[in-house]
Amino acid sequence: MSAAFDPRSVLDPAVLRKFLEDNDVDVAGDLQIDLVSGGKSNLTFSVTDGVKKWIARRPPTGGLTPSAHDMAREWTVTSALGATDVPVAPTVAFDADGAILGAPCTVVEFIDGTVIRTAAELDALSDTEVDRNLDGLVATLAALHAVDYETVGLGEFGRPAGFAGRQVKLWARQWGIVKTRELPDVERLCGILADRVPQDARATIVHGDYRVDNTILDATDPGKVAAVVDWEMSTLGDPIADVALMCIYREPVFDTVLGFDAAWTSPRYPSAAEIAQRYVTATGYDLGDWDFYLALASLKLGVIAEGISHRARAGASPEAGAEKASEATAEFIAAGLRYVG
Repeated sequence: MSAAFDPRSVLDPAVLRKFLEDNDVDVAGDLQIDLVSGGKSNLTFSVTDGVKKWIARRPPTGGLTPSAHDMAREWTVTSALGATDVPVAPTVAFDADGAILGAPCTVVEFIDGTVIRTAAELDALSDTEVDRNLDGLVATLAALHAVDYETVGLGEFGRPAGFAGRQVKLWARQWGIVKTRELPDVERLCGILADRVPQDARATIVHGDYRVDNTILDATDPGKVAAVVDWEMSTLGDPIADVALMCIYREPVFDTVLGFDAAWTSPRYPSAAEIAQRYVTATGYDLGDWDFYLALASLKLGVIAEGISHRARAGASPEAGAEKASEATAEFIAAGLRYVG
């Protein structure tokens, strides 16, 4: 986190306090707001009045790409999932258009637990605990994909038909917005993916950014997920996209994107192939055109890495060293081409 970044510059404590009170939230006193480190997408803040704690999230201040920081999407899905077996933080208040807080912003209850981001934090767990943690992560993802989205009121949350094809077009467009140099292999990968979009796919809620550090674990049991967080890229689509992305995040080059040695890239977790097989075992579903989805996930991560650098160079990132994330882009794109080339 940059020492120069002041959370009050993007989220005024007095304005937030009035916003909460206007939404029938009891606030005991002045609010203390701190940036939560580790995030390179939406800005995430811890908020406290000295008695209670909340989490507030809003988009970054610049370098935005369409749909990649959708607070309404995050609010809608977490509100709907509150009555299901999928653990989420209870929703509190939402400034949908940013008219009050300066940008669309969600506020949810604080969930006490453990967030494992770094390899060093993972090393505090035994091998048995790491294995149980993975089982818990897979089980939670399977539970999400088992939710009847019509029943929980998410029938209009997305358009599952044609999901994969739209994803290819989306990330091709995003590349045009955030690219910091020309990489012809990006267009090549997009073209290949467009030509082999799977025609048959299941339709479920998909998280769009699932890995260990986008969960809060039970403070005493790393095998139990207390809450899944960071829902701004969720939609209705093929659940295999979630599984593939979870696996591609295991690539060591993802450390370059994050700027540290990540827990999820640690060799202490099983291989991506074993993780995918555990999902198959947990759900009974096969992986369909697995190579397509691995390549699509690689494209997505390559573009996201470029976008992080784009925002940093525009002065819109509080994370020190974020401009280096694009060093991973070409490697992700090359991996994608290997899957479908």
